[in-house]
Amino acid sequence: MTDFTAREMMAVAAARHIKDGDIVFCGTGISLLAAMAAKHISAPRSVIFFETGAIDAHLEELPLSVADSRIMYQVSVNGSLADAFATMQNRRTGRQVVGIIGAAQIDPYGNLNSTAIGDYFAPRVRLAGSGGACDVASLVNRTIIFMQHEKRKFVPRLDYLTTPGWIDGPGGRERLGLSRGGPYAVITNMAVMRFDDASRRMYLEGYFEKTTPGEVLQNMGFAVDVSRARPVPPPSPRELSVLRERCDPQRLILG
Repeated sequence: MTDFTAREMMAVAAARHIKDGDIVFCGTGISLLAAMAAKHISAPRSVIFFETGAIDAHLEELPLSVADSRIMYQVSVNGSLADAFATMQNRRTGRQVVGIIGAAQIDPYGNLNSTAIGDYFAPRVRLAGSGGACDVASLVNRTIIFMQHEKRKFVPRLDYLTTPGWIDGPGGRERLGLSRGGPYAVITNMAVMRFDDASRRMYLEGYFEKTTPGEVLQNMGFAVDVSRARPVPPPSPRELSVLRERCDPQRLILG
């Protein structure tokens, strides 16, 4: 069995959720690596775009940030924030728009906090805030969420609601006027979570090699259904080769 890191497994697991033809919004770091890997492995017709206005980026080299000039190389559109948000709201092509985001806290319904830990007016930690995460999760068809798998991050109730998930269950988004989208998958360094179609509550879909459902639950602040959980196939030699040699040969993100 080829050795691989948790970060490599996360990137590959996310890449597998990106379908050919998807329009993918991503930020810096592992979300960018996952989108780039998908484009080179199984989704060559996917369109990657960034909040800084680069739409359909070629990504010959891995950018260090969404402001890195390398994201502009051979783009179809070198636009603005307004162009990026217009692309995010795409409704006419029939193609799915996918957003990849992260947060400090997540609750059982996929709602996210990236604003403050503790009381908002006297927080223990003041975080960076929404950025475009609230807009992404409100507008795209599917949201993929990256999280570190820790009990302090998987909480029964958020300290602050920054980004909407399924709110409080069935009909929650619709009551707020969110007519489409919702969290699709949560990918951690231990597992892949999904959301039940009926209850909209998180459940364990798959767990990574050298991890068990019990260990996944031990590192969460709330219980989830594990009855459907299956081992996640490890990265194939081709997936690892593309990730390491084509996407991040300098190991800027993989480390």
